[in-house]
Amino acid sequence: MITSRRVFLRFGAGAAATAASWPLKAVAAPPRFEPSRSGSSDGLIYLYSNENAYGASPKVADALRAAVESANRYPRLHYHDVIEQIAAVHHVAPEHVLLGCGSTEILRTAAFAFAAHGKQLIHASPTFEAIEHYSQTVNAKITAVPLTSGFAHDLDAMLARANEGSGLVYICNPNNPTASLTTRSDLENFIAKLPSSAIVLIDEAYHHYAGASGMYASFLDRPIDDEKVIVARTFSKVYGLAGMRLGYAIASPKIVQQMRIFSNEDNINAMVTQAASVALNDTDSTRDFIQRNANDRQEFFNQAMARALKPIDSHTNFVMMNTFHPAEKVIQHFRKNNIMIGRRFPAMDTHIRVSLGRPEEMLAFWRVWDLLPFSKNIMHH
Repeated sequence: MITSRRVFLRFGAGAAATAASWPLKAVAAPPRFEPSRSGSSDGLIYLYSNENAYGASPKVADALRAAVESANRYPRLHYHDVIEQIAAVHHVAPEHVLLGCGSTEILRTAAFAFAAHGKQLIHASPTFEAIEHYSQTVNAKITAVPLTSGFAHDLDAMLARANEGSGLVYICNPNNPTASLTTRSDLENFIAKLPSSAIVLIDEAYHHYAGASGMYASFLDRPIDDEKVIVARTFSKVYGLAGMRLGYAIASPKIVQQMRIFSNEDNINAMVTQAASVALNDTDSTRDFIQRNANDRQEFFNQAMARALKPIDSHTNFVMMNTFHPAEKVIQHFRKNNIMIGRRFPAMDTHIRVSLGRPEEMLAFWRVWDLLPFSKNIMHH
């Protein structure tokens, strides 16, 4: 069954909004649908959802198998253990941690807590769309600001649109779908200048792939003294647990309590509570995944350069690349050849987003790329 991720987001958020007695705002139907996220037994190669193509580490996989025996139990027994371990990793007290069913639930609770009833949500365009869809269901005023020519958040333009009605500012860094960075020093200056009403949600889903540099530093690894900052993380990417659905926020206890009101009861499962603990401790595997990704990313750029292509510089486990032709035609070409790549992003409708797969999957990607009728005629810079 083919299911629209956007439709899913609207239904999930809409149900929670109804429970809170908020009027739902009509949302236009999505322009296209995404395929279901089934396994690869169907012969398809999945390079479209920015997952860890290598799966969970052997230790985490063992923990998941062992945890099957607790599938009949609610996760409450281990819930606080996970919170305490995440708190310890980030050197904060447990009351600073909020768990979510993936980091998308963190985005939903933030939207409901801080962008509802006509408050303003400010975000980049394009960026991860979940925050906009959740905010629409609670009648937020949406302000989408195009990225700069270098694919960073246009912080000056975002600041110019902010006012005392601004409730939530969303920063995805590294950004999805462009895989690009916004400089840490620029973000600090931006946050300091925002109106006091604006809560800042920094989505660090791809943090592990970014690497430390003068441009980038996590707001968890190097926090600032500002209680209006929320940082979201997920176990879906480097830990290879996208299907298990666990994310979290680190914020001030006051902010956490405001968001917790909108969390689902029993919002994480018993298996992932046990796998998460192992994943956090399995630092060797995490380093291995990061290195594999760096190698796979470099090989993608090597192959692109050999074809006179110039992808956007990537700091994630995916790459966005201008084809200089309608993206939908390229997407369908790959689909006909059993490779799923990222959906079309209307703001960049000649670009494709390619999640990095295993080496053999990327070889298949380039073989199919070379079958494009225009692939050898797009030397642009």
